[in-house]
Amino acid sequence: MRRRAALRTAALAAGLSTALTVSLTSGLSAARAQDATVSVRLLAFNDLHGSLEPPPGVRSQVKHADGSLVPAGGAAYLAAYVDQLRGQATHSLLYSVGDNWGSSALESAMFHDEPTVQLLNRMGVDASAIGNHELDEGYTEFRRMQTGGCHPVDGCRFGDTFEGARFPLLAANMEFENGAPATLPFTVNYVEGIPVGVIATMPADTARMVTPEGVGGLRFTDELAAVDRTADLLDFFGVRAIALLMHKGAEPVADNGPNSCEVTSGPARDLALRASPKVDVIFTADSHQQYNCSFPDPMGNPRVMMQGASHGRIISVVDVSIDRTTRDILRDRASSFNQVVTHDIPSNPDVQALADSAARQASEVGEARVASLTGDLTRDETGSGESTLGNVVADAQLAAGSGHGAQVALTNPGGLREDLLRGNVTYGQAYAAQPFGNTLEVLTVTGATLKTALEQQYQPRGDGTITERILAPSSSLTYTMNRSAIVGDRISDLRVNGDTVTPDGTYRVAVNKFLADGGDGFEAFRTRSEAVHAGCDLDAFTAYLGAKSPVTPPNTDRIAVLGGQ
Repeated sequence: MRRRAALRTAALAAGLSTALTVSLTSGLSAARAQDATVSVRLLAFNDLHGSLEPPPGVRSQVKHADGSLVPAGGAAYLAAYVDQLRGQATHSLLYSVGDNWGSSALESAMFHDEPTVQLLNRMGVDASAIGNHELDEGYTEFRRMQTGGCHPVDGCRFGDTFEGARFPLLAANMEFENGAPATLPFTVNYVEGIPVGVIATMPADTARMVTPEGVGGLRFTDELAAVDRTADLLDFFGVRAIALLMHKGAEPVADNGPNSCEVTSGPARDLALRASPKVDVIFTADSHQQYNCSFPDPMGNPRVMMQGASHGRIISVVDVSIDRTTRDILRDRASSFNQVVTHDIPSNPDVQALADSAARQASEVGEARVASLTGDLTRDETGSGESTLGNVVADAQLAAGSGHGAQVALTNPGGLREDLLRGNVTYGQAYAAQPFGNTLEVLTVTGATLKTALEQQYQPRGDGTITERILAPSSSLTYTMNRSAIVGDRISDLRVNGDTVTPDGTYRVAVNKFLADGGDGFEAFRTRSEAVHAGCDLDAFTAYLGAKSPVTPPNTDRIAVLGGQ
C-alpha cells in the first residue's frame, strides 16, 4: 500500500512538474510572441475644411447603422476623441487625408485658415496628405501655410505671427512642370526603432478641379504609378510598414453606418485593389463618405480601406501589429473601426478656446459691408417655385463658373438659410444666407440628363404624395412646368440662352457639390463628365453682390407654369 501511495505521489509530482513545465513554456512562448511584435494605432481624419465649430445643417450629423442620426463634429470634440483614442494605445500616429482647409467655414476662412493649421498643430498631426483644396489660393500660399509667415496682403490677422504646419504635407504625384517634386512624397516615423512609412497622393485631375491660377507651374501624375514607385523606394530603404493617404474617395451605393462597406465600384476601390502590396493600410478622402472596407491587394492579402465622412465628424482607426523581425504589418491581426466624434465626452478646453477665439474674431470681421440691395432678397417662393434669393444665388454661381464654360447654374432651396433685406449687406449676413461653404462644380451633361434632373424636382413618396423641390435657375435657363402631367414628363420647352435644348447636346452646368453628388434626390447629376471645381459658393455669392451693387431683386419668371398654376 505504501509503495502504491508512493508511486501515486511520484506520478502526481511528475504530472505537476510536467504541467508547470508546460505552463511555464507556454508563458515564455506567449511572452516571446508578445515581444516579437509591437502594436501601433493609426488614426486618420479627412476633409476637415476648416470646421472649428460643429458643421451646420445635415453635415452636423452622422448616420448610424440603425438609421439614427447623431450630432457630431467640432474641433474641440475632435481633439478630445483623438486624445482618448491615443491614450488607449501605447503607440499611435495621427494622419489627415487632405482638404484640411479650403472651402472652409467662416471662422477659419476669415483668417486665411491659420486657425485650422494651429488646430492641427495642437492635435499633434504626424503627417497630412495634400488635397486639391489646399491649392485653392495657389502654390505660394500653400507654401506659406506649410512654412509660416504672415499673408503678403492681409498680414497675420488671427495672431501676431503664424508659424505654419509642424507636420509634413505630402503628395507623391505633385511635381513642377520640369518634373522636380513640388513637395515631399512620403515621411517616416519610428515606433520603438521600427520605421512606419506613409505615402500620400492627390487627385491626378487636380488641375481640372482647381482654378488655373491655383495650379500654375504644377502638374499631377498618375496616382497608382506614384504609389507603387514610392512604396518600392521605401521598401529599398527597409521600410516595410506602409500606410497610404489617398485623397480620392469611394461613393457607396448605400449608407448603412460608419462601419459598413457598400463600395462596389469606382476609382478609389480600383486603386485599392491594384496598389502595391507593399502598402498595408489605405485611408481615403474627398468623397465625404463613411465606410470601413477590406479589399484584397494584388497578392490576394486583405487590406483595410476606410474613410471618415468629413468636417471632423469621424476618426478612422486601424490597430496593427508589426513584426519586429520583418518590420512589416501582420495584416491578419489588423482591426479597424470608424469612431464618431459625438458630444458625449468633455471637449478639449485648449482647442475650445482656439475655436471660440476664431468665432469671436470672425464675428467682428463679418461686419464688413459687401454690397447694398434696392429691395429684399427672400426665400419666399412664387407659384413657379422660384425665389428672388435663389435666382440671385444661381446667377452668382453662373458667373463664378463661366470661366470653366458654365452655361447654366442651378441651386437647391435647402442651401438658402436666411433672407437678405433692403439696404447694406455685411459679409456675416451673406454667410448666414448661404452658410454651407459648398464647393461649386461645373459639370458636362447631356440635354437629356439636364431634363431628367429637372424632372427629379418632383419626387413620389411612399404615401402617394409628391415632394416638390424646385431648383433655382440662372437667368440663362428657361422652361415650362406642368404639375398636372405625370411625374417624369412635367418639363417642356427647355431652353439655354434662348436656344432649345436637344437631348444629345452637351451643356456645362454649375451646381454645388451637394447637388453634384445627387443630394436631395437629384441623382441625374451623377451622370456627368468633366467635373471642375469653381471655388466656393459663398465666395461666388459675395463677389457677385459686390460687382452688381446696388443689387436689384431679379424677376421670378424663368419658369413658366402651364395653366397659371
